Amino acid sequence: MSPASEALVREAQAARPQTVRGLRLHAKAATYAEIALPIEERPLRPLAADEVLVEIQAAAVNPSDAKAATGLMPYAVFPRTPGRDFAGTVVAGPTSLIGKQVFGSSGDLGIRQDGAQASHLIVEAQAVVEVPAGVRVEEAAGIGVPFVTAWEGLRRAGLPKAGETVLILGLNGKVGQAAAQIASWRGAKVIGVTRREEPYAGHASAPVEVISAADTDVPARVRELTGGKGADIVFNTVGDPFYEIGQKSMAVGGRAIFIAVIDRFVTFDILAFYKGRHTYVGIDTIALSSIETGAILRDLAPGFAEGFLKPFPIKPSAIYPLTDAHAAYQAVMGSSRDRVVLVPGA
Repeated sequence: MSPASEALVREAQAARPQTVRGLRLHAKAATYAEIALPIEERPLRPLAADEVLVEIQAAAVNPSDAKAATGLMPYAVFPRTPGRDFAGTVVAGPTSLIGKQVFGSSGDLGIRQDGAQASHLIVEAQAVVEVPAGVRVEEAAGIGVPFVTAWEGLRRAGLPKAGETVLILGLNGKVGQAAAQIASWRGAKVIGVTRREEPYAGHASAPVEVISAADTDVPARVRELTGGKGADIVFNTVGDPFYEIGQKSMAVGGRAIFIAVIDRFVTFDILAFYKGRHTYVGIDTIALSSIETGAILRDLAPGFAEGFLKPFPIKPSAIYPLTDAHAAYQAVMGSSRDRVVLVPGA
């Protein structure tokens, strides 16, 4: 390490804060509108040898943050600081990481332990990933849950290859957009389904065919676009509303990925399932630890560094200070399609 780097490490360690200022959930709320998010200051515990202290520069607000605040996740603990996705600068921990701008995500953070919607966060060193060149810190904070969910689903289903077709149900949702980016990066043909007539809203490395479920026979159109074969992978980001059209669109040997539900039960055609030699994959990223999630983000980082993947744009109107956290949560659970982030230093 150079003398300048050593000086930076000493300065950072000496300036390590003793307290953390952040949002605090004390009890579950009856409704999203009633979520109480007071800002409190608490002592920072000592770091373990395998941990880092990150000064948070941006923390995303995910629907799961709000759901956990209303008791929809029975394993969520109270009191706690919410927030699964983050980006910031390492200010204490292993010397090789001091001063690095990093990002991360987790199924544990903000749910089963204190999360990122605060001035600082303690997390395992293996959980943080250096922010790729060209990605702004607010954008890095917005990568987490959507891209981790998309990658984990495609990984467990068998990452798509050139020549395969990936059908994404709920294309313009954040996970849908992330799945389209990853699939096109991998060289697959991407077809997306939307509830109504609208263009694809995100980035992709190749054209994305869009089908409106409002006025199109989706399975018939998928067969037409694939020469009668159907989709090799169906990524259902919506759940039961698109369940039937997804299953009717699958190729023989196709794989289906499920990440969400509105009504739990659907009519399951066992004959079509085994005759089609289909595989169903369920994904719950809440089950992933910070370290497991960090490993996924490291797999994705080259795609961002090389421009095949792009973070979601973060509009100025979607950046909130901690003091406006209630408004940020309402925006996420309302009609906004923006990726919403909290900025502790604002």
